[in-house]
Amino acid sequence: MQKSFTPAGPARPSAAEANEAIRHLVDARVGDEWPAEAYEFLLAEWAAASGSGVSAAQ
Repeated sequence: MQKSFTPAGPARPSAAEANEAIRHLVDARVGDEWPAEAYEFLLAEWAAASGSGVSAAQ
């Protein structure tokens, strides 16, 4: 079972930290399972940190 990334404090991760977490999630996946919720959460964190205006699909 995959666990979603939860920042340790009130601050959001930087874009680089969120990107690294996304890379780790992709590298750590098992078989054909795709942790969609965790990926969408991290993508939203990355978008907020990068100011790209991209948001995860709801």
